[in-house]
Formats: sequence, structure tokens, C-alpha cells
Amino acid sequence: MEKIQAIMILEILGKPADYVSGSLNELVNKLGEEKGVKILNKQLHEPLPVKESKELFTTFAELEIEFETLEMYLAVLFAYMPAHVEVVSPENLALPVAYFNDLGNKIIQRMHNYDAITKKTLYENQILLDKLRQFAPAVFRQLTTPPQVANPIITEEKKQEVPVKEEAVKKGKSGKKKK
Repeated sequence: MEKIQAIMILEILGKPADYVSGSLNELVNKLGEEKGVKILNKQLHEPLPVKESKELFTTFAELEIEFETLEMYLAVLFAYMPAHVEVVSPENLALPVAYFNDLGNKIIQRMHNYDAITKKTLYENQILLDKLRQFAPAVFRQLTTPPQVANPIITEEKKQEVPVKEEAVKKGKSGKKKK
């Protein structure tokens, strides 16, 4: 089977900026050390502040990578979860059915493992919440009560003081003067 060349974008979000930059660099180096993976070209970008946040930064790396096998390509997709990937070559892949079946079964196995981890985590979370409800009900209520959200239509910027005329107060709701 031919080697696979792909362009991949890895993205990181976090704080502070120097930590985000260092983490991306470590991730790219770790990827380059994977057996069956060769980074042909890389471009790491400087962290930028996230518009909606005062503390978070984001950065990304554009990588051109060569994979020894399709299996290694798919393993990297699952392990590194890139923001974007594009296979550059080969243009077409011819796979024996046995190889294709093997890949499909490995993907299914990984998905089952993720599913088991998720279910176990949800179960453990429920046990912790039950214990918290039993031994610290006030803390349980505090953690599980949804926050009070301000009316999204009326924001602080939109609130305006409406001048009230003394005559309107004297008239009351009906608009007629009180006797």
C-alpha cells in the first residue's frame, strides 16, 4: 500500500498564552515521534486571545504529514482529534476487503471502549451525586440547581430609566385623577 500524505490542523485552547504555545509544540513533537508518522512540514502560529473571553488563548499548527499506512492515519485522527484534515495523496486507495474489514473492526472496538468509559464515568458521577445528596444536601442543591439567568431580551445596556411624572402617579392605573 502507498504512503498517505495529508494536511492536518491541530488546534489548542487554554490559558495562559505561553502555556498554550508550549502545549501545541509538545503535541506536534509527540505526533512526530509516532511510529509510522513523518512530519514533512510544520507551521506553528502564535497564540491569539479569544474574542469572547478575557483569559483564554487559541493557537494552531498546520502540518503536512506522511503516514506509512491507512491504519496509522486513522489512529492519529482518533488520538489527536485534529480540527481539520485533508488527504493530499494518493488520489485513490485500493484496499483488500480483509484489510478494510480489519480497519472497520478496530474503529468499532475503539468506539466501544469510548462508550464504556463514558458509561462508567456517568455511573460514577451519579454515585457521587447520590452520596452528596445524602451527606451534604445543601451543597447538592447548590451544585445541581441551574443558575438564575437574566432575561436575555433585557440586558443591562438596554435598561433605561423611564421618567415618571407626578401627575401619572396621582391618576393611578385608570388614568383618572384620584379624589
